[in-house]
Formats: sequence, structure tokens, C-alpha cells
Amino acid sequence: MPTADRSLVLKALAADLLCVVVFCTIGRRSHAEGLTVAGIAETAWPFLTGTGVGWLLARGWRRPVSPAPTGVIVWAATVVVGMLLRKVTSQGTATSFIVVASLTTAVLLLGWRGATHALSRR
Repeated sequence: MPTADRSLVLKALAADLLCVVVFCTIGRRSHAEGLTVAGIAETAWPFLTGTGVGWLLARGWRRPVSPAPTGVIVWAATVVVGMLLRKVTSQGTATSFIVVASLTTAVLLLGWRGATHALSRR
């Protein structure tokens, strides 16, 4: 399968990374943790790593805006790898956090792809 247009790939990757940073920023704000660049980076790095792993597993550059399989794989890797990295670095992985993180990142990472897909069909 050919690679998608380079500009589209970069925009899609940037959208995914932005979604993860937004998720982490909202989480820090809702828990009254400082909104510093360092604080957001500390919260975001495990999930951003998972997003990168997801892109590699899905070969996201081939179908970067596809909700499935690309979006689903990127989302699942973001959550699974992110939580595993949080666990091994002694950050929180409470069940309620896993549920909230899974749902929120699903809305963000799959949502923009679904909207793009719906708009492209018009």
C-alpha cells in the first residue's frame, strides 16, 4: 500500500500528538496540578510514547486519517503503552484513571478521524 501525502501524514501525526497533550493538560488542570510545560511533559510523555508506538504498529503513514485500523491501533497503543510506562515509573494507574484515559483518548484520537472521514464523504 502506498504512503499517503507527506503533508497529510505530518498533519495527522501532529493532530494525534496534540490530542494527547490536550488530554494531559485537561487532566492536570482538573486535578489542580500545575500547568507548566515541565508538568505537562511529565504527564504526557508515557502517552506520547504510546502514540508513537501505535503509529509504528499501524504504519500510520499509509492511512493516517483512517479511523480503523489506524485510529484504533494508535488509540489502543496510546493507552496500553502509556499505562505500562506510568506503572513502571510509579505514576498513577488507578482503574478509574484507566477508564477515563481510555474514553477520553478514544474521543480525541478517533473523534478527529471520524469527523475527517465524515467530511470527506460529503
